[in-house]
Amino acid sequence: MSDDDFIGIGAAARRFGLAESALRYWEKRGLLHPAQRRSSWRLYGPEQLHRIGLIKMWRESGLMSLDEIATILTVGDHDWRDAVRDRLDAIQRQQDRLAKARDHLEHLLTCPDENPAEDCPYLRAMTSGYQAR
Repeated sequence: MSDDDFIGIGAAARRFGLAESALRYWEKRGLLHPAQRRSSWRLYGPEQLHRIGLIKMWRESGLMSLDEIATILTVGDHDWRDAVRDRLDAIQRQQDRLAKARDHLEHLLTCPDENPAEDCPYLRAMTSGYQAR
């Protein structure tokens, strides 16, 4: 690899739409390590850029915590599959909650009662499940 294959922290951060402080924090957490250091300059090569992309993608698309990501990135750690399964379960629970919320809001839009918060039997039945037992 030539020197042209390495970029500084600022260029890496801009490439991924991140703050430099995020990359420094990920380094502090052990998620990322510069390929090289020249004086106080952190330089990132293709492998580090790939890792930055993975971390960003997992943070945004899977809403994974940095602890979960660290588990996945740890070489030789076979518990990473458990972390992924746990995240999938959490996403499913969130999807279930969002589907219920969508159903309730759609009902509000189509409810024939003039004041659904007060008069709707469907909403009254739904809220009975939220009362302390």
